[in-house]
Amino acid sequence: MNNRKENTSLLIKGGHLIDPAARIDAPMDVLLKDGRVAEVAPPNKIKSADEKFDARGLIVAPGFIDLHVHLREPGQTYKETIATGTAAAAAGGFTSVCTMPNTVPVVDSVEWIEWLRQPERGAVVNVFGIAAATRASKGAALTDFRALHTAGAVAVTDDGKPILDDRIMREALILGGELNFPVVQHAEDTRMTENCSMHAGARSFRLGLRGMTAAAEASIVERDVQLAMQIPNARLHVAHLSTADALKSVRRGKRAKARVTFEVTPHHFTLTDEDMRDYDSNYKMNPPLRSASDLEAILAALADGTVDAIATDHAPHAAHEKEMEFERAAFGITGLETALALAITRLHREKRIPLARIVELFTAGPARCFDLRGRGSLVRGSVADVTIFDPKKKWTFDVAKSRSKSKNTPFDGWQLTGKVVATMVGGKIVYSA
Repeated sequence: MNNRKENTSLLIKGGHLIDPAARIDAPMDVLLKDGRVAEVAPPNKIKSADEKFDARGLIVAPGFIDLHVHLREPGQTYKETIATGTAAAAAGGFTSVCTMPNTVPVVDSVEWIEWLRQPERGAVVNVFGIAAATRASKGAALTDFRALHTAGAVAVTDDGKPILDDRIMREALILGGELNFPVVQHAEDTRMTENCSMHAGARSFRLGLRGMTAAAEASIVERDVQLAMQIPNARLHVAHLSTADALKSVRRGKRAKARVTFEVTPHHFTLTDEDMRDYDSNYKMNPPLRSASDLEAILAALADGTVDAIATDHAPHAAHEKEMEFERAAFGITGLETALALAITRLHREKRIPLARIVELFTAGPARCFDLRGRGSLVRGSVADVTIFDPKKKWTFDVAKSRSKSKNTPFDGWQLTGKVVATMVGGKIVYSA
């Protein structure tokens, strides 16, 4: 955090504001005061402020929101802590992160949801807890959705242990619908992927590795979408969707006006299974890197407005958990510090997706998915969470300088375009380049 006094005003001056929720894409000055947006006006209209931030040549956007991160607390602080994970988030332009419950112990109680938000955790950005959908994420009995919702959980999920039982998933969606509470599903039929370590395709065959079929993802998404279409007010959010077949089910649900949302990750719109270096576990994640046709389907959905959010699935692991045989290595990569640059490099510069659409996928889209009111926009009265970035800045990602405690990424040494310049939470600068 910086040392600015409380109740001072900060004028972000000279920048180009992109606020998709407010339908603003124009030069605008933004005045922050008392932790809120006090005024948004054309250049040079706001005259007085205690401090000024020169944003000339930069994009000013609502604070980025990541719906899917693993901060590894409680219980696995050797991989990451809330302090280190949120420092990485701030460096990546994220002002809010939603943390997954697959910790030790599992976050399945009001006490643990409240624990995540205690000042002692050292968070520098907003941390929203996602609670387990079933007790200890064992898939047998639902947690107390009502109490968890009241305590501040923004959604429920069993994440890496997807709810396979049809009855339990139906009960979860019914109860979630009654409470207006999203149920997040890691879409994988784990009965079909046992001992598999990458996507099933020509590459897995050549490497002699067991492959996860696209059907293992698509079958769960199809079942869940069907349930969401049948259950009044059910809210289904599909985590890190990665296949064209699963995307077809989601499109069908959206056309039927079911309350179905989903996220995609930067690694799934940037890499395919053919990009994987031989047995390099920094390319091992779940869902795995998919085929070129899957990637093209995701790019189309990003461009046409179907995708609701970009989420990182930031999954830090200690070196010893990755530096072993590929099949035994842990699934997951870090992603908070490279997400924006991969989106600008891959989606905007290469695929010509408008910058405003990319900002929407980091702001208004995720805010809608989890009802994060007061965030995702910079309209007057909103929380003063702001991300300022240079869309033309070229830089090289050096994982050794990462703020995350773990260094497991396939993007080390990549030359990227688009760099965060400053991140503000509640009107205070928590990161500046």
